[in-house]
Amino acid sequence: MRRSKLDKIDRKILRDLQSDGRITNVELAKNAGISAPPCLRRVRALEEAGFIRGYHADLDEELLGYGVTVFAFVGLDSQAEADLVAFEERVRDWPLVRECHMLQGETDFLLKVVARDLDSYNRFLTNELTAAPHVNHVRSAIGIRTSKRDVGVPIDPDRLDVDESDED
Repeated sequence: MRRSKLDKIDRKILRDLQSDGRITNVELAKNAGISAPPCLRRVRALEEAGFIRGYHADLDEELLGYGVTVFAFVGLDSQAEADLVAFEERVRDWPLVRECHMLQGETDFLLKVVARDLDSYNRFLTNELTAAPHVNHVRSAIGIRTSKRDVGVPIDPDRLDVDESDED
């Protein structure tokens, strides 16, 4: 069963799973107001439809030795699609890069990079990032602290999707 529209129950399930990926199916079903078997079927359908891409643990980077977070604004000397795609593929091989976003405007890419310290970031910057083909310039902004870290998207179970409200 492939879903393209989400109803109120689906949105409750997604909201709760996004908040706590380890919630039991019984608790998830209770929160959604349905029994466990149809809840599990809905979760599987949401996974198959691509609404749920995976389940992850939220790790503390500082406890794991990554005390520096840097946002690198990368400009390429070519915006040809092949060069953009080649850069994105190269980024996938860099474990320190945790996020990569293509941007519109002066900067082509925004990278979120974690490093053990500034020296290790500088080594990555000089040996990998600025040495990559077509990288023209990199501007780095070092994170001082994180005051908000929400994953995913805001989900309001009571909000009707545009598709659903047009059905009346």
